[in-house]
Amino acid sequence: MSGQTDLTRNQTLVLDTLTKAEGPLSAYTILDQLRGDGLRAPLQVYRALDKLLEKGLAHRLESLNAFVACAHPHCHKSGLIAFAICETCGLVREFSDEVVRARLDDWADREGFVTARTTMEIRGTCQQCASG
Repeated sequence: MSGQTDLTRNQTLVLDTLTKAEGPLSAYTILDQLRGDGLRAPLQVYRALDKLLEKGLAHRLESLNAFVACAHPHCHKSGLIAFAICETCGLVREFSDEVVRARLDDWADREGFVTARTTMEIRGTCQQCASG
């Protein structure tokens, strides 16, 4: 995983926006927030996001079509990135579980499946919303 020192201006702006966000952001929300910084076209945001994803500094939440900054830079070494998404408040928690990773690896080995990446999304209600 590359560090943050080799980021372009647009990549830095997008990553800073994701890092400061209270929850996942769509590319168009990012664009709206960065118009004052000179970003004018969706392609500028998508290019920056693609590089941030490639560098492991951001993640795409498939079910939401939105992006978050990586909360755990070590997650890419584990081979499994998982997200718990609260459908009430929108909270997203990133985590990794070695037992789940091992089971998925075992399945892939048995099936002869070559895994490129594993991302899981669990949708439900966070503890605070469930108790409130």
